[in-house]
Amino acid sequence: MPGTQGASARGGWRRWVMDTRPLRHPAYRRLWSSTTVTAVGSQLTAVAVPKQVYDITGSSAWVGYASIAGLVPLVVFALWGGAVADSVDRRKLMLVTNVGLAVTALLLWAQAFAGGRSVALLMVLLAAQQAFWGMNAPARSASIARLVPASELPAANALGSTVMQTGQIVGPLLAGVLIPVIGLGELYLIDAIALCATVWAVWRLPALPPLSDGRVRRAGWREVVDGFRYITGHRILLLSFLADIVAMVFGMPRALFPQLAATTYGGWGSGFALGLLYAAIPIGAVAGGLVSGTFSRARRHGLMVIVAVVAWGAAITGFGLSASLWWAAGFLALAGVADMVSMVFRGAILQSVATDDMRGRMQGVFTVVVAGGPRLADLFHGTAGSALGTRPAVTAGGLLVVATMLGLAVAVPAFRRYRAV
Repeated sequence: MPGTQGASARGGWRRWVMDTRPLRHPAYRRLWSSTTVTAVGSQLTAVAVPKQVYDITGSSAWVGYASIAGLVPLVVFALWGGAVADSVDRRKLMLVTNVGLAVTALLLWAQAFAGGRSVALLMVLLAAQQAFWGMNAPARSASIARLVPASELPAANALGSTVMQTGQIVGPLLAGVLIPVIGLGELYLIDAIALCATVWAVWRLPALPPLSDGRVRRAGWREVVDGFRYITGHRILLLSFLADIVAMVFGMPRALFPQLAATTYGGWGSGFALGLLYAAIPIGAVAGGLVSGTFSRARRHGLMVIVAVVAWGAAITGFGLSASLWWAAGFLALAGVADMVSMVFRGAILQSVATDDMRGRMQGVFTVVVAGGPRLADLFHGTAGSALGTRPAVTAGGLLVVATMLGLAVAVPAFRRYRAV
């Protein structure tokens, strides 16, 4: 029976490695491929903006203020964009917003090419970019549940997250190499070119109109408010959002990376240290994604989120206590593994609990939480780092994550008991 044993062995391996079943569905494969194209380009811009702000001002606090400049449009347009995604063809919405993102990247390149040193202009362009991204993300995420079976949602989320996290490894490291060679401004241009390829990939998606139920779909602020009422009526959804807010606001110290790279770990060269710090969390996340086959078998999604957030806080605490660059990178990588687990199961909870007519609005709130939390963290850690010092601010934030998440788990037992259908 050697053949049977071989098949069994391969089956055993497949239980551990990344579950690629969602890629069998052509529409999902096209959506996924559109994220692979921009995964690196978007991260070049994500490094270039704070680097340019720090070069102009020499202040980590200004890096935090610049990030907050993008928060208001992100919140407004992600919430409204979620309502729009529930009322129009989601493919068309993704096309329009991806074109807007490409134009914004070109304008960022133009100001850098012209030698601009205006933080105010950078903030305006960043705000525009975040507005388009806020409109795009809910439509993209809400489409996934229409493209794959419910049983494959954790696998689909793991595939998408792994690609994005891979971009967050390659992008920052590539930025560190390219800035001294071609200059900072050209990073924006590369992002713009990548976004043009994404527009083509989204163009090839099938139409994704609202499911017909005889109702006229609107996309006003009344519908946005209805989305929040929906969340408050579903404690599982509410806790999944709170878990990410806790992890990101208290435990994402990226605003301090430029200062840490230039001072605490400056002996390695600020460019190398900065690239490694930005890349370490995604490296861990990709490592978690490569064994995401285990995610498809987990049913206690709430408990998985709790464990992952506590592990994130513990790893960030270790990062704050690390005087060595390599120990710091190692703890950030462990945090990345925890972040991947949390991201996959929070996404699966949202996509399975919410009905299709609410998924856009739920993904709008999800986008605000996922992207807005780190921006509040930039302000929190930027100001705390300037007042207390970088490492004490990071350590205190990690400990707050652990304590707060454990408190929520005790206060709401239904969340830790939640099982996938």
